[in-house]
Amino acid sequence: MSYLNHITGYREDILSSRSIVKRGNFALIEPDGLVKNVVPGFELCAVTILSSPKLGASFVDYLVTMEQGGGHPKGFGGEGIEVFLYILEGRVKVKNKDKEEELTEGGYIYSPEGNLVSFENIGDTQARAFLYKRRYHRIEGHQAYTVCGNIGDVPFTPYEGMEDVGVKDFLPSAADIGFDMNFHILSFKPGACHGYIETHIQEHGAYIYSGEGMYNLDNHWIPVKKGDYLFMGAYSLQAAYGVGRNEDFAYVYSKDCNRDAEL
Repeated sequence: MSYLNHITGYREDILSSRSIVKRGNFALIEPDGLVKNVVPGFELCAVTILSSPKLGASFVDYLVTMEQGGGHPKGFGGEGIEVFLYILEGRVKVKNKDKEEELTEGGYIYSPEGNLVSFENIGDTQARAFLYKRRYHRIEGHQAYTVCGNIGDVPFTPYEGMEDVGVKDFLPSAADIGFDMNFHILSFKPGACHGYIETHIQEHGAYIYSGEGMYNLDNHWIPVKKGDYLFMGAYSLQAAYGVGRNEDFAYVYSKDCNRDAEL
């Protein structure tokens, strides 16, 4: 049984997939065919591992579906590991040694290295979340700290002066180099696009939660849509157009930042 479509037995058509995997470079992973992973510590959860070092990423991304009462009661993370949890739908109680909050759609928590995050679906229906972990890169005299909120309370600002492309930042990384990563939302009106094709050392893991787009991945223009996941490795060329008719093309994504390149 695959994770999202719950189909068993034969299909009525030939086997095919829109997914593309270029390890270390980029990946498009469509929902169809994603499998459940057994991960110790998760209870009453369907967990899918998206990006990982096996793909070429320096982080791990997960999609987590929690049944009623499901979650990670013992705490997710570990020594030297930073964690970010973003609620796609449902009502989830989260807790680390600094915060205890109830999060709904758009809610999130960032927990710094070594500060385990426990979470539980306390709603009457399934809850879905996007989960991230990465090894924190320390810098002398600075340290990240717990951040908790709801991205719905953050207004969009024009992305690089373009009124039809909006961006939201989850973390104060632009003002505090104690943070070595950030999460953002980027949203395109139909017909809007990046101002140029980007080329940079930063990696991205991106979950598309709205609309349709055309994405340039290493100079290959590829159609993508809601439910797809993208990995973009260091120096992989990247840009997007928003397409479709009914809703904005939008995704939540991670980006490493505020650190020099290592030798």
